[in-house]
Amino acid sequence: MELRHLRYFVAVAEERNFTRAAARLHIAQPPLSRQIQQLEENLGVQLFERDARPLKLTDAGRFFYSHTMQLLAQMSELEAMTKRVGKIERSLSIGFVGSTLYGMLPKVIRRFRAENAAVELSFHEMSTMDQMKALKEGRIDVGFGRIRLEDPSVRRVVLREERLIAALSLGHPLSAGKPQLALHDLVDDTLIVYPKAPRPSYADQVLAAFHDRGLEPAHTYEARELQVALGLVAAGVGVTVVPQSVHGLKRDDVSYHELDDPKLVSPIIMSMRMLDESEDIRSMLDLIYDLYAEEGIDYLPPHERQ
Repeated sequence: MELRHLRYFVAVAEERNFTRAAARLHIAQPPLSRQIQQLEENLGVQLFERDARPLKLTDAGRFFYSHTMQLLAQMSELEAMTKRVGKIERSLSIGFVGSTLYGMLPKVIRRFRAENAAVELSFHEMSTMDQMKALKEGRIDVGFGRIRLEDPSVRRVVLREERLIAALSLGHPLSAGKPQLALHDLVDDTLIVYPKAPRPSYADQVLAAFHDRGLEPAHTYEARELQVALGLVAAGVGVTVVPQSVHGLKRDDVSYHELDDPKLVSPIIMSMRMLDESEDIRSMLDLIYDLYAEEGIDYLPPHERQ
């Protein structure tokens, strides 16, 4: 069994059609059919129900597909890591979601630069979903996001759970009420969530917080990103729920209010390739916890990290 057999098998399993799979692989259909038949003969099992239209995987085929995907991901990770180890110059490529810039990430970057002047840093704003793909493809080395995504090729470390707050327009009727608001105070207004795409995203975290409490906002508006959401809030279109660190983004036309439920949080998650045990990654993680301790910021201690 060769690596090409695995790639051919995945193409057929995902396209569920030999003709489309052959076009995707840029090969003719007869050789592809022979390669799949050879793979089945080597394994001694049938992987596809050929009488079904479209093609269906057998139980053995579904098992083989699941583990083949893991193996191919590990191969891509191994390739990216080997290329990185072979580089003479040290470099670290960082992916991040925009909201992390309002928290500790800028301080982390400044201190890392000061303590690791020989490491060349590059930065890429991208969603958590895109970070997972970029990590496996070797386009970034570490990502900072907010969505809990499971991937066998990616190691996640929850750095801390950040409280959520409400953002209202200046002079909003709720602004002059209680010192703390509850989610049910917001349901009669238009709830502005972001980002609109890709999903799942922080928007789904906020919507789940309402749904988990049996609440349904009267209206929901999906904004492209944080700045657009706050602009719409300022214009009186609705209200939004943001991480507490966004409070540092001072606006004269938006007021921020604490929420009364301490369980309303959004995680800050550092992601890296599962096999990446490089010195630079370890240094950045240690530096983050040192900064948290200095700033008196609540964080998850090492034994609770994921």
